[in-house]
Amino acid sequence: MEFLLENILNLIGFLVGLAIGIMSIIGFRNTGSPTLFRLTIAFFSISIGFFVIWVGYMLEDFVIKSGSIERWIQTLGIIIQTVGYFFIAFSHSIKSFFPKSRQFRSIGIFPLFLVSSVQIEHVFRSVSFILLAYGAIETMLSYFENRNRGAISVAVGLALLALGEFLGWYSFVFPESILYSVSISIKIGGLIALFIPVSKIPLTKIKFDEDIE
Repeated sequence: MEFLLENILNLIGFLVGLAIGIMSIIGFRNTGSPTLFRLTIAFFSISIGFFVIWVGYMLEDFVIKSGSIERWIQTLGIIIQTVGYFFIAFSHSIKSFFPKSRQFRSIGIFPLFLVSSVQIEHVFRSVSFILLAYGAIETMLSYFENRNRGAISVAVGLALLALGEFLGWYSFVFPESILYSVSISIKIGGLIALFIPVSKIPLTKIKFDEDIE
């Protein structure tokens, strides 16, 4: 039952990410916004990551039948999703990637050394969590400075994605629990929260009055 649920949730994640990616690329074509271009890459990457994992579940269900998804397929999907998370965090909190304090830079790099001895999948989950949590914090700080309501939805979305990645990593500690399904559900919720500001982009090209010189 849990295997089927995880299969369905990964398919939903793929479709949600794909839909937001399509919205982003339409907005980019109509506005030429570099931010929307980065978001297009981000959401398509996340969508492809979900798709790769979903394909892994389908292969296991109908071809391999070993009882669990191939580890390398899941790792590949997570790596692709991490690329997407980087572009999302970069789009919404570009200043956070260039902190002035050397001590603050070391704090961001330190967790990578803590996970360097474990599987590469855990490393990329840790990277994803750092990017998303850092982006969520920076976005909330931006909201307090500018009072832009759209920043709240972005911060919530990034925070949910970060929580989803954390629970996804923790599910390896309790592999038989429902934590992995909860992780995917939370990540889908995060994508939907990020969809709110993206949905406000123009769906038609911006036209200017020809009489205005």
